Amino acid sequence: MLDIRFIRENASAVQENARRKGYDVNIDELLKLDASKRQLQQQADELREKRNTISSQMKGGKPTEALIAEGKSVKEMLVGIEENLKLADEAYMALLKKAPNMALGDVPVGASEDENVVAKKVGEPTSFNFDPKNHAEIAEIKGWLDKERAAKVAGSRFAYLKGDLVKLQFAIIQFVMDKLSDQAFIDEVIRENNLNVSNKPFVPVLPPFMLRTELYDAMDRLEPRDDRYKIEDEDLWLQGSAEHVLGSMHADEIFDEKELPVRYVGYATSFRREAGTYGKDMEGMFRMHQFDKLEMESLGTKEEGLDEHLFMVAIQEKLMQLLEIPYQVLLKCTADIGKPNARGIDIEAWLPGQNKYRETHTADYMTDYQARRLKTRVRRQDGAVELIHTNDATALPLSRGPIAILENHQKADGSVNIPQALRPYLGGRETL
Repeated sequence: MLDIRFIRENASAVQENARRKGYDVNIDELLKLDASKRQLQQQADELREKRNTISSQMKGGKPTEALIAEGKSVKEMLVGIEENLKLADEAYMALLKKAPNMALGDVPVGASEDENVVAKKVGEPTSFNFDPKNHAEIAEIKGWLDKERAAKVAGSRFAYLKGDLVKLQFAIIQFVMDKLSDQAFIDEVIRENNLNVSNKPFVPVLPPFMLRTELYDAMDRLEPRDDRYKIEDEDLWLQGSAEHVLGSMHADEIFDEKELPVRYVGYATSFRREAGTYGKDMEGMFRMHQFDKLEMESLGTKEEGLDEHLFMVAIQEKLMQLLEIPYQVLLKCTADIGKPNARGIDIEAWLPGQNKYRETHTADYMTDYQARRLKTRVRRQDGAVELIHTNDATALPLSRGPIAILENHQKADGSVNIPQALRPYLGGRETL
C-alpha cells in the first residue's frame, strides 16, 4: 500500500502510474475520502474531549439538568460521527488499497507483456542433429509422467511424477539449497557482478502451505481470488507461491538494523487454479494446478532494496548457467510488473520442444509497499523506526526447471544428459 502522504503530494504522478499499470483507481476521489475522513476524525476527537470534560464536571458534584442534557447530546452526536467515520474509513481503505506501487524510473512503459524489453540473451538456442522431443514426450516414453491416472484421482492439470524425474527434482532442490546457503557461492555471485550487497547466505525454510486472508491480502498477492484455492469453512488459503508465506512471516515485527538483510530460500508445494489458460500449455507438466517451487525472499532497509533485487537476478542467472540452459532476461513493462511491484524481471529459458523462450523465473522488488500493511519495520541505529523493503524471486521452479533440463539436454537415443552441477546429487550418473 502507498503512503497517503506521498499520494497527497504526488497525486498526478500516482494517477498516471496507475494508468500505465492498467489499474482503474480514481486518485481525486481517494483524496476527497481522505479529507472527509480526517474531518470526521477531528470532529470525533473534539466530541470525545468534550465528553470527557462533561464527565469530569459531573464527578465534581451534583450535575445540573443542563449538563446532563449536554452530555446526552454529545454522546448521541459522537455515536453518529463514529458510524460515519467507520463508513468513510472503509471506503477510503478500499480505494487506497487499489492504488498500485510506483514503478521505478527504468521500467519500460508498455500496455501489455508484448512490450517487455529483452535486456540480454545468454547462450545460443540449443540445436540438435535429430528432431527434438518436448518434455512430455520424453517423460511419457520413460514412464516418468502419468497424467491419465492423476486425472482419475484429482482431475485435469495434475500429474504423477515417477522414477528418475522425481530424483531429478530432489537433486535440483538440494543443489539450490546448497548453493544459496553457501558463503563461497554468495561471494562469487557478488564478485562476478560487482554488487554492493551483504554476503549473508540464505536460510533454508520449509514454510506452511496455507495462510490467513488478512496476511494474504496484506501481501497484495491474494488477487485475483479466482486463481486461488480457499479452504472451505476456514479463514485459510492455499498459497500460490512460497514468497506468500515467507514475506508475511514477520508481520507486526520490528528488526534491529544489524539483523538486516534477512534472506530466506523456501521450498513449497504451491497451488493455482490457472483459470483461463488452455491449449498447448496444458501438455505435460508446464502449467499445473499443483507445482513445487524454490523461492528467495529478502527483507532489508530502503538503501538495500534495489541492490538486493539485482543480487537476486544475478543468482537466478548463475543457477541457469550452472544448469547449462540458454535463457534471456526481460525487463518487464509497467503493465506487466504487477500491482505491488516497483520493478520486475523475468528470465525465460529456451525450450526446444516449443521452439521459443518461456518464463521460468520472476524477480520482484516491492519497496515498502507490502511492509506498510504487514507492519514489518526496522529500528535504525539512531532509534528511528521505519518500514523495510521487500524482494522476492524464483530460485528455480520445479516443473519448468526440469522441463528445460529435459528438453535442452536430450539425446537422440531418448536419454537425457545430466548437467555437471547436478551429477553429485544423482550418484555421479551422467545420463537419465
